[in-house]
Amino acid sequence: MKDIIDTAVAAGTFKTLATALTAAGLIDTLKGTGPFTVLAPTDEAFAKIPAADLKALLADKKKLTDVLTYHVIAGKVPASVVTTLHDSMTVEGGKVTIATANGKVTLNGTSHVTATDIEASNGVIHVIDTVLMPPEKH
Repeated sequence: MKDIIDTAVAAGTFKTLATALTAAGLIDTLKGTGPFTVLAPTDEAFAKIPAADLKALLADKKKLTDVLTYHVIAGKVPASVVTTLHDSMTVEGGKVTIATANGKVTLNGTSHVTATDIEASNGVIHVIDTVLMPPEKH
C-alpha cells in the first residue's frame, strides 16, 4: 500500500497540493509513519484561489506551511468518526469545524468533503473541494 503522498500523486487530481507540499518541505513528513488524516484539496479547489494569491502563497513558505498543516489531523480519522465530530484540532494548531447534514460533511462552512476513506499505508485521505484557510493568529 502506498503512503499518503504517493496515493495522492497517483490519483492525478492533486498536482497543486503536491507542488505546495514540496514548496513547504512537507513531503518527508507526510511520508512518515503517521498515522495522519489529510483533508486533501483537489486541483479544482486550489483553482478557486485567485492566481496572484496562490502564487504569493506558494512563495511564502511560513504561510504555506500553516495552510497545509491546517489540512492535516494527527491520527487516523475515518469518515465514520468524522461524522460524529463538531470540530477537530489540526497539526497547524487551529480547529476545523465539522458539520454533517443529509449525509454530507462540510468543513468550516465552506468546504465539502467529496470523497472519503482513501486508505494509505500511513493514514487516510478525505478529498475536499475548497482550500481551508487557518484562522488568523493574534
